[in-house]
Amino acid sequence: MADESEDDAAAAVEGPLWTETHAPALEDLPQPKVREHLRSVVEEPMNLLVHGPKGAGKTAAVRALADELHENPDADLVEINVADFFDMTKKEVSQDDRFSQFIDSKRRRESSKADLINHVLKESASYAPVSGNYKTVLLDNAEGVREDFQQALRRVMEQYYEATQFVIATRQPSALIPPIRSRCFPVSVRKPTHDETVAVLEDIVEAEGADHDDEGIEYVAGYADGDLREAILAAQTTYEQEGEITMNTAYEVLGSLGADERVQEMITAAEAGEFTDARSTLDDLLVDEGHSGEEVLEDVLTVARSRYSGAELARVHQLAGEIDLDLHEGTNDRIHVSHLLAELGEMRAGR
Repeated sequence: MADESEDDAAAAVEGPLWTETHAPALEDLPQPKVREHLRSVVEEPMNLLVHGPKGAGKTAAVRALADELHENPDADLVEINVADFFDMTKKEVSQDDRFSQFIDSKRRRESSKADLINHVLKESASYAPVSGNYKTVLLDNAEGVREDFQQALRRVMEQYYEATQFVIATRQPSALIPPIRSRCFPVSVRKPTHDETVAVLEDIVEAEGADHDDEGIEYVAGYADGDLREAILAAQTTYEQEGEITMNTAYEVLGSLGADERVQEMITAAEAGEFTDARSTLDDLLVDEGHSGEEVLEDVLTVARSRYSGAELARVHQLAGEIDLDLHEGTNDRIHVSHLLAELGEMRAGR
């Protein structure tokens, strides 16, 4: 569930993210071996390959290390989210505030996207640190980098090793070419244990003064299933929506996260005439995830308001009203909501 709902949890948060306001210091990292490895790097800086599953705390660990390494970490830690970086168009790369300082108008006009990316990597590594003798360049989510860009990165690492420490964070270290792996000390960040997640959540909610009980914290930790970022966001979402973190409030709030995404998939399939797929998703929501027909119908209306307008939206509301009456008669939820999906398919087909 955590993989599907992390974006939903972040979107549901209204204030500053607890993942940022309570970012750990090096000594607060929950995994002893990670603390030990990174503490040794403070004494002897080196390139790192930080690897582990999603939400394990890789980025937080690198930021904690940078706070120890640099007098001015805001200036001397350069973060590049590789997944975002390489998905950008040439125009987006050249106009991004983080990279535009490295790209003049001539290069913007005449260079390919590949050349721009290579140039940004080189420039990020080449400029002098603000304080101290070196800076840190973090390449986050590096598993998706094409081999030709990895070769370019290898050359940059070779050229600027004296003034730049490279940290590559990834879920798949095997996706990196051997010359890069051989230039980095590996730091494995494992999936946090349930107890480690509980301990992190307790520290944060106590610092926030958030009303909670042990059962609520235990439930949130179990819900996140080893994704520390998801656990923190889920706790914050529950507290902001309900004013406390208990078993009941966490169940009510977190049980609905991710439902909109599944409903989006279900409606898209229905519109395309793929009713088998649409009904399969409906079965997941009703049976596997335990939502009632009324809850699914409410989510359908929420999604519909972002997809339809005018006469179409009015028609959806009319259909939903009819289905709602049928649901309150206590008959089969699946049959009635399936009827709505079929009507949505016919409505789009008749455009």
